[in-house]
Amino acid sequence: MTENAVKGPASYFPSIEKKYGRPISEWQQLVRDSYPAKHMQLVTMLKDQHGMGHGHANAVVAYTLFEDGLK
Repeated sequence: MTENAVKGPASYFPSIEKKYGRPISEWQQLVRDSYPAKHMQLVTMLKDQHGMGHGHANAVVAYTLFEDGLK
């Protein structure tokens, strides 16, 4: 492993893009379009409406909320 290896929620992003066929920016926009909502409400939305697995949905939500200063 290199020193610059991506860690945390962003480490899931390549597999999310590959599995679900959309760039992370689109997933983040779906999360942002659902504000204001709580973390688990956003995770549930990605799972129920878009078929995303729990870990992937949680990673997108956590990263987006952090990036937006909401967590």
